[in-house]
Amino acid sequence: MASADWYFDFVSPFSYLQCEQLPQLERSIRIRYRPVLFAGMLKAYGHKGPAEIPAKRRFTYQFVAWQAKRLGVPLKFPPVHPFNPLPLLRLAIAADADPDVIRRIFRFVWRDGRLGDLPIEWAELMTQVDVPEAAARIESPEVKEALRRNTDEAIARGVFGVPTLAIGEQLFWGADATAMVAEYVALGCRFADPEMARVADLPVGVEREISRRK
Repeated sequence: MASADWYFDFVSPFSYLQCEQLPQLERSIRIRYRPVLFAGMLKAYGHKGPAEIPAKRRFTYQFVAWQAKRLGVPLKFPPVHPFNPLPLLRLAIAADADPDVIRRIFRFVWRDGRLGDLPIEWAELMTQVDVPEAAARIESPEVKEALRRNTDEAIARGVFGVPTLAIGEQLFWGADATAMVAEYVALGCRFADPEMARVADLPVGVEREISRRK
C-alpha cells in the first residue's frame, strides 16, 4: 500500500474539507498527518495568504461555503478569520498527530464555528479530545520544536500551501485535488496521460520581475 504525508493547518478551511474526505483515501493509501504552520510557509516564499487580499478573501470564503455544500460537509465559519492556530496545532502534536483527535479539532472549528480561545471553549474542546496534560504539553519546547520541524520539512519538500498530500516527490495541493490523488494511487502512483509528464518540465518562456517588499 502506498503512503503519503498530509500537511495541514487548522486555519485553512480547505484543510477541513479535505480532512473529511481522507477516510475514503485511506482505504488505498496510508496517510501520516503532519500539522504545519501555514504562516511559516507564506513567510518562506514571500507570499500573501488568501485572506490578505480583500477580493480573494471574499471569494475564498464563498467558494469554501459552496464547496462544503457540494461535498455534503457541514460548515460554520468561526467568528473571525484568520485566527492564531498555534495552540490547536500544538495540541495536535501533543496528541501524536492522531487522526481522530485532528478530525475532532477541525470539526470544533469549522463545523461548530468555535476557536477555543476562551477558557470555557477550550475546556469544552478538551472534553472532546483525549490529550493528558494538554495545557502543559502544548507549551513544552519539544512540542513547539516538533511543529517547527514539520513546517521546515514541508518547505524543504517544496510544499507551498495547505492542504497538501505528498506521495514521494509528487505534491497534490488543495482539497479539490483529492480525486486526482485517488486516481494517481489507483494507477500505481503514476499518471497515465503523457501530457501530465510533459507539462511537469515545461520550459519557462518569460519571468516576471518581482519587486521586493520592504
